[in-house]
Amino acid sequence: MATTAAPALAPASDLRELTLRGILLGAVLTVLFTAANVYLGLRIGITFATSIPAAVISMAVLRFVRGATIQENNIVQTIASSAGTLSAIIFVLPGLVMVGWWTGFPYWLSVAVIAIGGVLGVMYSVPLRRALVTGSDLPYPEGVAAAEVLKVGNGVGGVEENKRGLAAILVSSLVSAGYALLTQFKLVAAEAATTFRLGAGGTTLSGSLSMALIGVGHLVGLAVGIAMFVGLLISWGVLVPWLTAATPIAAGTGLEDHVGGIFRSEVRFIGAGTIGVAAIWTLLKIIGPISRGVTSAIAASRARRLGGQDSLALTERDLPIGIIFGTILLSMIPIGLLLYGFAQTGPIATNPGPTLGLSIGYILIVGVIIASVCGYMAGLIGASNSPISGVGILSVLGISLILAALFAGTVDEAGTQSLVAFALFVTAIVFGVATISNDNLQDLKTGQLVGATPWRQQVALILGVLFGSVVIPPILDLLNSAFGFQGAPGAGENALAAPQAALISAIAQGVLGGSLRWDLIGIGAAIGVAVIIVDEILRTGKRKRSMPPLAVGMGIYLPMGLTLLIPVGAALGYFYNRWAQRSGNYEFKERLGVLMATGLIVGESLFGVAYAAIVAGAERAGLEESANVLALVDEFPLAVPLGILVFAAAIALLYLRTKAQASAPLPGGDTDLPTQAAVR
Repeated sequence: MATTAAPALAPASDLRELTLRGILLGAVLTVLFTAANVYLGLRIGITFATSIPAAVISMAVLRFVRGATIQENNIVQTIASSAGTLSAIIFVLPGLVMVGWWTGFPYWLSVAVIAIGGVLGVMYSVPLRRALVTGSDLPYPEGVAAAEVLKVGNGVGGVEENKRGLAAILVSSLVSAGYALLTQFKLVAAEAATTFRLGAGGTTLSGSLSMALIGVGHLVGLAVGIAMFVGLLISWGVLVPWLTAATPIAAGTGLEDHVGGIFRSEVRFIGAGTIGVAAIWTLLKIIGPISRGVTSAIAASRARRLGGQDSLALTERDLPIGIIFGTILLSMIPIGLLLYGFAQTGPIATNPGPTLGLSIGYILIVGVIIASVCGYMAGLIGASNSPISGVGILSVLGISLILAALFAGTVDEAGTQSLVAFALFVTAIVFGVATISNDNLQDLKTGQLVGATPWRQQVALILGVLFGSVVIPPILDLLNSAFGFQGAPGAGENALAAPQAALISAIAQGVLGGSLRWDLIGIGAAIGVAVIIVDEILRTGKRKRSMPPLAVGMGIYLPMGLTLLIPVGAALGYFYNRWAQRSGNYEFKERLGVLMATGLIVGESLFGVAYAAIVAGAERAGLEESANVLALVDEFPLAVPLGILVFAAAIALLYLRTKAQASAPLPGGDTDLPTQAAVR
């Protein structure tokens, strides 16, 4: 069912929302979270969602000032989350250093690329709000979780309900952060994994012992969880054993390294093909709602002109559609100038017109597709779990094919390097659209649930983009100077892996150098078509089941360690909600489960910020093994079995505690507000 904001949360016209103090606090949090995300993303290839930690910190700070509102706190988390999400640009930009085109990150050029791509991401996704947020039943796990945190922290709901809800978040946050701390002490394992022979090949069974993944699974629901599990089975039960059997093990390489190498170099490309087909199909299915959303936005703009701002409810006021379209079109001018300046050397310089024209058209058109698909993925599984790097793969593939067609057989090795760099530069702009579209709709879902004004939140998103764009380049330069990137000229032994940037660069080099494995992408596309057929059959059946194709593609593309516990969390959430439905007072019980799952995400996210700061401080102090600065032991032999035991016991106790708190009667007839927590 579609969801609407609770009437009790709708703001009055004089309510504080987009305030100077909120903007300044958001800017400060931007520096903190963006720096942490850039470092973690380059080191281990993942970033964390910043909206919930930002909301928690905002409430802790603004509670000491007069007149703070839930909507003002929402603005703070919107600014911080958009900048934190924008840090995913590190999945592309370091590629220019890796291929030897840049030696560092030119400040104003990098700022311009990041800022223009991010602002375009906001503009492309604003018209999607009505189609994918207010008119959709997508779960938006992180958006809902952030809204629940804001509601509890700002005292929305009955007194006893808020007390229990806050306790649910605090307890699960402490447990989640506590387990993450134990992993850094090296007393328990952060991941349980084993590699073994399967037939003539091999495979790996692995799972990150991450309580945040359990929380995400609880929030996204069973259909997405099952679809991701199907993807895991296809990837690790079929593709990896098949391809490892077909590929001889290199001399001196163990089975574990062989399996991991096959997954990274071959299976992920198959997953990218599945995601590509699923993305196209998803776009075709949501063209209707998107067109209705754009039509609605145009109608709202007309109503605003005829009747003034008061003719629209506050919660329906987006940025005017004229500003949206005008900004998108005007942005093509600086994009053209940036591309022209970038292409002054190499084969493009001899006749830049066709290449620049096609590249600008590519950004303009593909931006619409990327925004729609990324917004849908964020609604399906959450911004931090969406395979944005998969979108980057498809983006660089598209522009690389255009360049390959334009310059087929006419360039030497140096010219090919120039074209690879140009493809990465175009992809960086498109990737900015992807990252912010992925975050924007998640934030707008939070805003819908707390009665925010959309246009103010959209302005906050733009501010977050601008703040993030000035912070990211110097951090990249600092890390490049200190460590370098693996595979880049002159990189040292402590170079950062930057895995996504390495993969995206390899694709550009493969297409333009003629070595890309199209057969793998074709296999992935065929799998995608098969999954789409299965999904459509399930949807037309009597029980109206589904198997979201994008979620299956994610299960194939992402490492098992990052996804295995999402289906587990989805199953736990399903059984918890079944219990709530059978036992009465369903909405309150379900909401308490959502808050507990939210706490699992909050605790680990906040610990991620703190730990990144500790590691950065240790590195600045020149400590060796700074990544293990908290380790109490070098290697604890019982870390894996003890970790599994502690992890499983903690999750079981949290669910039992939540059920007990949900079952206890609310005194004095204290009741909960209608909830939008479960919109599956």
